[in-house]
Amino acid sequence: MNYVIGIDLGTGSVKAILVNEKGKICGESSASYPLIHEKSGYSEQNPEQWVIQTISAIQKLLHNSGIQGSSVEGISFSGQMHGLVLLDEDQRILRNAILWNDTRTTAQCRKITKKLGDKLETIAKNPALEGFTLPKLLWVKENEPEIFKQANVFLLPKDYVRYRFTGQIAMDYSDAAGTLLLDVINKEWSPEILKAFSIPKNLCPALVESTGFAGNLLPEIAEKCGLSPAVKVFAGGADNACGAIGAGILSQGDTLCSIGTSGVILSHEESRDTDYNGKLHFFNHCKPNAFYGMGVTLAAGYSLTWFKDTFANDRPFQELLEPIDRIPAGSAGLLFTPYLTGERTPHADSIIRGSFIGIDSAHTLAHFTRAVIEGITFSLRESLEILKNAGKSIQTIVSIGGGAKNETWLQIQADVFQAEIVQLESQQGPALGAAIIAAVGCNWFETLEQCTQAFVHKGKSFYPNQEQVFIYEELYNIYRTVYQHTLHLNRELAKFRNE
Repeated sequence: MNYVIGIDLGTGSVKAILVNEKGKICGESSASYPLIHEKSGYSEQNPEQWVIQTISAIQKLLHNSGIQGSSVEGISFSGQMHGLVLLDEDQRILRNAILWNDTRTTAQCRKITKKLGDKLETIAKNPALEGFTLPKLLWVKENEPEIFKQANVFLLPKDYVRYRFTGQIAMDYSDAAGTLLLDVINKEWSPEILKAFSIPKNLCPALVESTGFAGNLLPEIAEKCGLSPAVKVFAGGADNACGAIGAGILSQGDTLCSIGTSGVILSHEESRDTDYNGKLHFFNHCKPNAFYGMGVTLAAGYSLTWFKDTFANDRPFQELLEPIDRIPAGSAGLLFTPYLTGERTPHADSIIRGSFIGIDSAHTLAHFTRAVIEGITFSLRESLEILKNAGKSIQTIVSIGGGAKNETWLQIQADVFQAEIVQLESQQGPALGAAIIAAVGCNWFETLEQCTQAFVHKGKSFYPNQEQVFIYEELYNIYRTVYQHTLHLNRELAKFRNE
């Protein structure tokens, strides 16, 4: 029996899964690495930690599964989007990677918008937001000019790890679409955007399809991992695109809810003419010549992690979540907005911050926990509403990530979204998507669709409870007003943050 490995390079950890030719997950492992927060709004990581911990995860994967490394035929990657890795002419790292959730680049975003205007969304299909890669490049150019002068190429996180594994530099279209430098429809680096900001074309890596062959493992990496140098490595894709593949989201209208550190509502698109007028992201998919529309809650699962670490650090997640099914919908009048690090959709705002509204002396830890979960779900519904307002009829949503591991939360999603919520048998969405890409690259299947039919299996479904739907509809309408009511307050409070 042959195997492939799917690797998901996340924000806080790397996950690896081992999948056989029948689509059975035969092992999984993970390894974590730290975030670096030098100032408020800064979020960085040391790219070498990604490499070290990815090797460690593969070692543990093989050891725990008992599978011989010689049986592994292919590897592919899913990765956190947008993060800027700069290499010099000797392919050495010039500085820490600036991550997707770094918000220091507001001034650069304004410059991009002012210079390109509507052309930006025509070409890149997305507005200038702090999370994207181009503003990060400009920040380095303006604030660290000596480093920028030494830069020979930029990469995204998973592409750096793949380079270290193969010695080959490239970037796939699904991840390149999140740089704000790609002509999304024509699938090329935009000469107009590059020229507008004096960014040399050679700074951009070669572009490849997600299932494209990226080289074999370097002998020294293969030895460290316990694998054969003959292992084939395939390009892979952005975490959200891979999560969609791992959830079987490959046909027009298929919709996904993914709750990790951030949260997304994602809908598959076949038409290049789809236009959300900048209200949603529009990216290339891992499936050739396909796209997806996506709304983002920046601090989705992160909000729950922050809450636990701050107020219930001694309790495991399972214990923290256990009593929430006994708390009524609406958490007895307590609302939470998950704007801990700013927000992306529908409020592209790096200054706004989170709120608990309606705190009462009768509220317990369980009330606050449920309120956090409801607030995250309300935020994701705002993205869902944009899809519906664009004419999409969404009756079924596949849920993956942390939000799919708790049945009460899945029922809350069904009630808030007013749709059937489908849980998958495997919760390894992005990693499974990477494994599917590797399986197709190894010619186990002709297409991604054929592979997902064999690898992706639906589990339990959750349907709206009409009594809860009525309550949540009223609460959602209140939730939507909190942003405007706290906007001025947050602008005033921002001056007191530790910048």
